[in-house]
Amino acid sequence: MIRQIVTHPGGAHKDDFLACSVLVHLHQVPIHRREPTREDLEDPTTCVVDVGGIHDPAKKNFDHHQFPQDQPPVCALSLVLQDLGLYNDAKHFCEWLEPAEWLDCLGPQETAEKLGAPREVINQLLSPIDVTLMKRFAAATQWTLNEPLWQIMNMVGEDLLAYLRSLRKRLEVIRQRAEWWTITTPNDSFEALFLPRVEPVTGEPSFGLNRFIEEAGKQDDVIALVYPDRRGSGYGLGRFNDNRRMDFTRVESENDVHFAHGRGFVAKTSATNPARLRELLGRAYLSRVPCS
Repeated sequence: MIRQIVTHPGGAHKDDFLACSVLVHLHQVPIHRREPTREDLEDPTTCVVDVGGIHDPAKKNFDHHQFPQDQPPVCALSLVLQDLGLYNDAKHFCEWLEPAEWLDCLGPQETAEKLGAPREVINQLLSPIDVTLMKRFAAATQWTLNEPLWQIMNMVGEDLLAYLRSLRKRLEVIRQRAEWWTITTPNDSFEALFLPRVEPVTGEPSFGLNRFIEEAGKQDDVIALVYPDRRGSGYGLGRFNDNRRMDFTRVESENDVHFAHGRGFVAKTSATNPARLRELLGRAYLSRVPCS
């Protein structure tokens, strides 16, 4: 049973904050920001995160700073997720994880180069949320269960783990139920992914559809999504990867379309018949991408 988390004092970074957030949610224990003792490192009931010079999951030591420079970049969060058996899915499903590893191990200049962007982009993407959370996390030597920041970290850890654990299950559900549609128009054809309605509709029905298409290797073929509308008895119609060949303002005047976003990327319809849904997709389709 884990009784405490120890991480380094001084400045905080996203990787140690997120690693501690995951562990906080799993174990509901306080965080101590100090240098670990030898006893801490030997004690499997103490998680030592991003400090200590040791990576030993059996003893709950998760530091990466001692790794050789030629090893692929990993951060404290990576090591915690590896221990939980979630790292491969996190690398696959969380696009932000690899840049976080680069930033922690290589610094902003090399990270920008890997992203194919100028160095200034790193600062341009920095959020005040990040700044405040890191600043506040670094400001105290201990965070306990009744403090607001600890509770925020608990929620962050909960949401990250829930996402990783539920997405794989969700992809299997989609695999069992979804249909690949080929929509033929007078001059062209295109593909869409259709997820039939199953009552009761729970959660966000479109959750996982994009990932499913990518895992199926059809991201260059599919341009539209059809999925149950959680607010009504019909369906949502959406673009895949914001493909502008689908413009749902073209069907906003249809009697069974009760909403179409002014930017054309999504619509809601009361239609439930697959033939009618296919017809609406065909009418929303543009054979040429409009000029900006």
